[in-house]
Amino acid sequence: MHDTNLPKRIAAVRQFSRFYTRRIGALQEGLLQSRFSLTEARVLYELAQQSAVTATELGRQLALDAGYLSRILQRFEHDGLIARTPLETDRRQSLISLSQAGRESFAPLDERSRQEVATLLDVLPDAAQADLVAAMARIEALLGKAPPPTYRLRSHAAGDIGWVVSRHGALYAQEYNFDSRFEALVAQVAGEFLAMHDPARERCWIAERDGVNLGSVFLVRKSDEIAKLRLLIVEPAARGLGIGRHLVAECIEFARQAGYRGITLWTNDILIAARGIYQRAGFRLVAGAPHADFGPPMIGEDWDLSLG
Repeated sequence: MHDTNLPKRIAAVRQFSRFYTRRIGALQEGLLQSRFSLTEARVLYELAQQSAVTATELGRQLALDAGYLSRILQRFEHDGLIARTPLETDRRQSLISLSQAGRESFAPLDERSRQEVATLLDVLPDAAQADLVAAMARIEALLGKAPPPTYRLRSHAAGDIGWVVSRHGALYAQEYNFDSRFEALVAQVAGEFLAMHDPARERCWIAERDGVNLGSVFLVRKSDEIAKLRLLIVEPAARGLGIGRHLVAECIEFARQAGYRGITLWTNDILIAARGIYQRAGFRLVAGAPHADFGPPMIGEDWDLSLG
């Protein structure tokens, strides 16, 4: 059946491509006020990242036509930017590396690129920077054959608890129309954790990639035998990477090691994705009650997991 949305999606992708190439200056004759084209700068970058590589392998890495790449390398060799060393196993091929002159030419180009990206990001608040980086990673994961970019889980550090409160308030207002009472509740829970948590039995995990926070979850003590899972969140652009499942799994494993006999949590029926994560992790719904504590009417739900 013909997809009536496809023409609109094609137009949207082309519009984004035009916007982004213009925004990063890819349409200029010389990239970043240099004498190099975008493709030439990309070849220089790849050569700077490795000690030596054959032209065949370099072309494969960049998906460049062999003839086009050969002409670029000939110009680089003429300008003294690269050195060639014949392969001992096949004298028809050479290992290509940047010469000292090549590295000196690449260094200011690389620094200007860093500065331009810094300028691009600097006009955005921290949360918007996180959204942008995560969205780019999501695009790369969807369009590329490589696995999604990796992330790491770590304990909270200075500033993380404020981020948890801010992102909960902003995302739940945007996605579910929650009012400020929800952010106040999150601030209370997070503040109590920060002020009084017992590291042996309570913990906060932050999911992070490239210095950008992507998600978080808390496990706190409810009683000597029961822990409580709280404040699970994953940034929209990072969803689909398994971060939520990973965070919940860490809570469960930590609770077992800390000697808890079970975990409880409270959520709402409209949080479909989170409920799915809890259900797949083995939690079961034990109670529900309607409320409108944060504005919209919903059903608050209690879920339990036995660790016995």
